Amino acid sequence: MKGLTALFLGIFGTFAFSWVGLTVIPNWQIGHLNPQSDEEGTDVYPMPQSGMVTRGARVYAANGCNYCHSEQVRAEYSGADIERKWGDRRSAPRDYIFERPVFLGKMRMGQDLANIGARAPKEEESPSSTGGASPAPQGAAASPGAVASAKAGSPVPSAAASPSTASSPAAAAATSPDAIASKPPTSPGPPNPPPSKSPATATAGTSPAAAASPPAAGPPWPEQTAGLPPMYSAAWHHVHLYSPRSINFDSNMPSYRFLYQTRRISDARSSDALQLTGSNAPREGWEIVPTYDAKCLVAYMMALNQSHPLKGVRSAAAPTAASPAASPSPAPGGQPAK
Repeated sequence: MKGLTALFLGIFGTFAFSWVGLTVIPNWQIGHLNPQSDEEGTDVYPMPQSGMVTRGARVYAANGCNYCHSEQVRAEYSGADIERKWGDRRSAPRDYIFERPVFLGKMRMGQDLANIGARAPKEEESPSSTGGASPAPQGAAASPGAVASAKAGSPVPSAAASPSTASSPAAAAATSPDAIASKPPTSPGPPNPPPSKSPATATAGTSPAAAASPPAAGPPWPEQTAGLPPMYSAAWHHVHLYSPRSINFDSNMPSYRFLYQTRRISDARSSDALQLTGSNAPREGWEIVPTYDAKCLVAYMMALNQSHPLKGVRSAAAPTAASPAASPSPAPGGQPAK
């Protein structure tokens, strides 16, 4: 009997200490965290979610998305999540105080989704906000006058509308004042040869600000397949859920077409209709629109954003370009000042 009593007490004590260490103490430490706010109480993080986001979390769990995706950015010492640009800082307990349940995940068949909402392009940066116009080619800079004329709806002069024409030697020689002044009134011989390509000639017809600025860095959203919505936008998420391989041919993500409805176009095409191309596009007179569950699921993913800085959690240092003001000034002896 004495041996059974000791065995029972040992087993009970093991489970009791485990329960206290893994449940009671963590709940006492982080179970009553409050949202972080500034001194004025205006910048509050995180904020409680409700409505479509809450329903979208249930759709997310019902379709097993948490089996292949995690929602936890690991620290730099324990993984390469920050190096993969999945977040600027590690996830902290305060990020999840309003989430029930918390989908931390235990494996990753796909990328981490803790900051998928932070990757959405801004409305003014998407091609849809500019009427579907493609971004200007790299190196083509327009003058402020041309931009103002385009916004006002007035015709733009050809010299301002075509930088390649304005920057060519022949066009520059014909339009620059120096070239016009260099021509004699009457010249029986051959015309004067075009002047050599100088900085003044190369920038003829271009504003000084545009000539001094570096070439455009391309579109503000990531490169993607032509004809698709901006990457990580709500419309892009719908296309990705409907046909993952139309975005990534090697994707092993299943298609969730049962969350979408194919219907005949009655009067006009719906604004929620998916922008599908190729074999995924519906036949003429039909459109594919998301159901309410699909809209809730996308709303939930767009709400996943842990990019807000937290006190006590170090963010990854962003690389800063060296500026003349930041560079050390030379000392009188020619050495940098310390």
